[in-house]
Amino acid sequence: MQNSEPWLEDPLGYIIGAERVASFHEKIYEREALVVHHNAPERFRGLISIADIDRIVTGFDLKRGQLAMADASREMSEDEYVDAAGFIDRGAVSDLYRRGATIIMNQAHQLEPPLAQLCRGLEQTFSSHIQTNLYLTPPSAQGFRTHYDNHDVLVIQIEGEKAWRLYEKPVDTPFRGENFESGKHPSGELKQEFLLKAGDCAYVPRGLMHDAQTSGDAPSLHITVGLITRTWADLILEAVSEAALRSPELRRSLPAGFARRDFDRTAARAHLAKLAADLARDIQLDPAMDLLADTFTRSRGAANRGSILSAGAAPQPGELFKAHERVPFRIAEDGDSVVVICPGGELTFPSESRADIECALGGKLFTLGDLKGEKPEGMMGTFLAYGLIVRD
Repeated sequence: MQNSEPWLEDPLGYIIGAERVASFHEKIYEREALVVHHNAPERFRGLISIADIDRIVTGFDLKRGQLAMADASREMSEDEYVDAAGFIDRGAVSDLYRRGATIIMNQAHQLEPPLAQLCRGLEQTFSSHIQTNLYLTPPSAQGFRTHYDNHDVLVIQIEGEKAWRLYEKPVDTPFRGENFESGKHPSGELKQEFLLKAGDCAYVPRGLMHDAQTSGDAPSLHITVGLITRTWADLILEAVSEAALRSPELRRSLPAGFARRDFDRTAARAHLAKLAADLARDIQLDPAMDLLADTFTRSRGAANRGSILSAGAAPQPGELFKAHERVPFRIAEDGDSVVVICPGGELTFPSESRADIECALGGKLFTLGDLKGEKPEGMMGTFLAYGLIVRD
C-alpha cells in the first residue's frame, strides 16, 4: 500500500530529492541557494492546499499572530484585519486578499497534522526547531519587498506558480536576532531568477536577499519551512559556562571600578588573554553539546500519534516492539535513578531498570518476555505513551 505521508521516511529527501541530500549537506547548506524542479505537480499533495487555507481561515477563531497579511505595494497594519478583541476578522482577510494582499499563516504546523509530521522529521535531520509558515498570494501580487531572512528556509510550492529573484548577501549568516532593516541592507546585484511550479522547491540560506511574485492567472500557495538552528557561538557560550564551574578564576569578579571612564584597562587586557589561553586548553565539547542536545530533545513534542487510541491495549506476551527510529533520547544517571531524556521531558526509573531500558531502546525487536525487571508492563506503557517504542 502506498504511504499517504511519504514525507515521514526521509523528510529532506522528500523535499529536495534523496539523490541530493548528501551534496546538500556537503556543499550547499548555509552556503548557496538550491532550486529543484521535480516536474511532479502532485509531489506535495497531502501537506496543505488552498482549500485547507479557506477551511482554516473561515472556520477557526484565529488570534493575532496566527495570521498576518502583507502587500509589497503598501504598508499594512494589523488593525485592518484584527478586531478589538484580538481575533482575526475573517471578512476583512477575504476582502484584503481579494484586493491583492498575501495571507500568511504563521506556525501552521500547530494547526495541520501533516505539516507537524514533516517538522518532526526535519527536526531529527537538522537537530533544530523547525517551523512552517504558509503564504497564499493572489494572482499578479507580491507579499514582501526585497529582504533577507535570519534563518534558512526550504520553500515548497504547493499550488500555482511563483517567480523568485535572488540577490546578494549584505550579512553573511546573520544571527537569529539580526533582522533585515530596509535602507540599511542593500539588495545588491540580481544573481538568479527562477520559477517555482507546483511540486518544485528551493532552499534559501539566511542572509540572502530575495523577493517573489505570483506568476500566471492563478493564486500561489507555498510553504516556507524555517530552520531555527543552534550555532557554534551557542556551543562555545555553553562550554565557557561549563568550564567556569571548574575554574575559580573565571568566576572571579571584574576589577572594581571597571565601568569608570578613567579605568586603566591595560592589566585587564592581559588577564583576559591569559584566561582565554587557559580556557583553550580546558574547554570541553561533550558536556556543552550534551546540554544543547538534551535541551533540544526535551523541547520537542512526543512523536506518539495513535497513543490515545491504543491506550487501553496493554502489551501482550509474544507481541513484538521496537524503538521508534526517529525519536531522540539519551539515557543518563541521576543518583540512584536512571533518567531517559526524551521529547516532552524526562522519564525516571529505578537504577535496576537500566538493562530493560537499554533492551527496549536498543533498536532491536523485543518482546515483553525479554525484559527481566519486576512488572515491566508499566515501563512499556510509558514508553508507548511517549512514542519511544512502537508496535512492530
